[in-house]
Amino acid sequence: MIYLIRHGEPAAGWGEAADPGLSALGQKQAEAAARILAEAGAKRPVTSPLARCRETAKPFERLLETHARIDPLVGEVKEPAGVADRAAWLKQAMNGSWAEAGLQGWAESVLRTVEAMPKDTAAFSHFVAINAVVGLLSGDERVLVFRPGHCSITRLERRGGKLHVVERGQEGALVLL
Repeated sequence: MIYLIRHGEPAAGWGEAADPGLSALGQKQAEAAARILAEAGAKRPVTSPLARCRETAKPFERLLETHARIDPLVGEVKEPAGVADRAAWLKQAMNGSWAEAGLQGWAESVLRTVEAMPKDTAAFSHFVAINAVVGLLSGDERVLVFRPGHCSITRLERRGGKLHVVERGQEGALVLL
């Protein structure tokens, strides 16, 4: 199994901070996700370089007494050069396909990165990157395929050498016990 984990709730929203860490709720979500991943047998953490993903991975790293490998290829989507309003650009991009948004190559590179991951990898990533993997594996070219909640866990399985979506992560926030 390969696990794609969306980062926990950030401490700041779009436009408030360039690279926010996690809110108090986000920290609790990360702790809960770490327990779920450990119980499921995840062993190899990989994380986006952004603070919210690195902080989401920390409780899992502590549980397994290991360190996550940082991989920018599971990082956040970048707007094209010259885009002044990231939020407006992303909102428009999410209403179309990867090709229409000019992001086909980026989406495919995220998928190739995840396809190369060994079994039992837990990849701490972002909303759009997770949509790229799920959409392309499902044959859906839309940018927005589903809305993974903070610390949701999407499960992928390799069958016959090819990855398949076993379970999409929960939409909305992770329910804390």
